[in-house]
Amino acid sequence: MPLDEDKYPTETGRRRFVKGVVGSAALASVGTGGAAAINTATSASGGGGGPTQYIAIENTDGPAGRGMPMIPVEVTDGGELRGVFPEPSTVEVEGQEVTIAETDMGGITYSSSWFQYCGLEQYQGIQPTADADNTIRAAATSDYGWQSDVEGGAALTVDMFDDYEEWGNGIGRGGLGKPASARWRSEAEEAKTIPVQVLRTPEISKIVNGEQGFRDYSQLPQSVRNFVDAATDQDFMAWLNKCTHFCCVPGYKKDGSAAFGGENGVYCQCHQSIYDPYSPKQVQFVARPRPSD
Repeated sequence: MPLDEDKYPTETGRRRFVKGVVGSAALASVGTGGAAAINTATSASGGGGGPTQYIAIENTDGPAGRGMPMIPVEVTDGGELRGVFPEPSTVEVEGQEVTIAETDMGGITYSSSWFQYCGLEQYQGIQPTADADNTIRAAATSDYGWQSDVEGGAALTVDMFDDYEEWGNGIGRGGLGKPASARWRSEAEEAKTIPVQVLRTPEISKIVNGEQGFRDYSQLPQSVRNFVDAATDQDFMAWLNKCTHFCCVPGYKKDGSAAFGGENGVYCQCHQSIYDPYSPKQVQFVARPRPSD
């Protein structure tokens, strides 16, 4: 499986989608309406990098350093799944334009800097002002037999997941949810594919309410549960499916996962990292700066 280089920059500044280079003192004085302050660029050749907090599906084992970022999901009136991308906005600071792409999501600042790792910060679909298709579409290939009847590139729809409360593939415990391999914001000409994983799971309502389910969700911070409430729809959740170790593409309930204790989670076969979609967690990493505008 091809790997993407993932060299995290040192913590030389703070982040947030800067057009050009703007002085740190100027940016530090600008707010975003109760979300987070706009952070400065990390290098003269790019913007939007730096310390970034985000909500992840937790990394529980293996060499991966952190969890994979969640992608907020909504269901359209036509029943199609759509990944929410933060709307860009531009403010003027000392005569220079600063573009940010973030929004409040259940009290958490959701930003496209969440996805700036593994080289994805250079992808067309991750740029703050990209005119990209937010529909979540079936991947060209999938580990799940049920997707053999779904053409790659077709929009994923609610009715495809009707059996999600019973679905199982013989790996781990059945009835925890039904997954799909997908792509997002990847339909523009010559755009690189952004892999995502979708899961429709009956555990969502238990997470939101802090109930006992597959996990004891009362242990989750209220802030995380508020985010999950805002970032899911009709029991659908999604995450950016790039392993934070060496950028491989993991899989939920994947063959071989049981040998490493990952039969009910997301398993990266390259180096045996395990992620738990039933354990959303707020974590921090140093986002790589995107290319300058």
